[in-house]
Amino acid sequence: MRTSDDILREAAKKLKDAGVPSFRLDARLLLSAAMGGQDMFSATPVSEDAERRFDAFLQRRLSGEPVSRILGAREFWSMEFGLSPETLDPRPDSETVVELALEWAKTRPGPLTIWDAGTGTGCLLLALLSELPQATGIGSDMSQEALETAQGNAARLGFANRTAFVRGNWLAPARDASIDLFISNPPYIPAQDIAGLSREVRLFDPAAALVGGDDGLDAYRAIARDLPRILAPHGAAFFEFGKGQEDAVAAIMEKAGLAVVSRRADLAGITRAMAVAFPVDKVSEPG
Repeated sequence: MRTSDDILREAAKKLKDAGVPSFRLDARLLLSAAMGGQDMFSATPVSEDAERRFDAFLQRRLSGEPVSRILGAREFWSMEFGLSPETLDPRPDSETVVELALEWAKTRPGPLTIWDAGTGTGCLLLALLSELPQATGIGSDMSQEALETAQGNAARLGFANRTAFVRGNWLAPARDASIDLFISNPPYIPAQDIAGLSREVRLFDPAAALVGGDDGLDAYRAIARDLPRILAPHGAAFFEFGKGQEDAVAAIMEKAGLAVVSRRADLAGITRAMAVAFPVDKVSEPG
């Protein structure tokens, strides 16, 4: 029976030679999963069955498949989200739009109704619900498989009684003036840029969650058509977008009659999220 030290040393070298930046961490995560989550110490013995599972994991990682896809889960907002082939792998950058939405939501009295369009794993919606105990939420997606994944995550994380998931294109299923907080991380990569993405993204994230048309902005235009109809008078909408797209997204929303309230940069200093709402002169202030 070989030891964890020997196996990790060999695997880390293979991953490093294949150009994987986090070669040590990836090797350790995959071996731990192959061993059933067992704690590894120096020279921990590894069973033959566990080593076979690890070898299969390692070959998948060497082919470019991300660790999260291999393990079927990704941590986001300190919660673990199950993945499926039809869901985007949640990224830390997306926590920026959650932070921006929470800052607004926590200043609003009473319960809120949240709509997460293109919900995927449900990570944006469930992150908000974890911080807003009076809120309820709806996630929409065109993929039935994604909706089932989001529903499973909601149930496992304890939000089943505060969520509903509906199949539909962006905001089409929503009732007029029914949403207090809208949030979305729509596909925003221009079609011609897909070939330049890393193989982890290009080969393993669903194209429908990545490609935003020729200029990357098709989803924002589609959302802007319905957003003024479904947003409550004092509601707000929050978007994630790609590097350098903030002015174009702002122009789309302003053309739809909404005003940009704030923008937020991610940890790398890239403007990543935006809040929009009805202009003050179009909404009567609450008495």
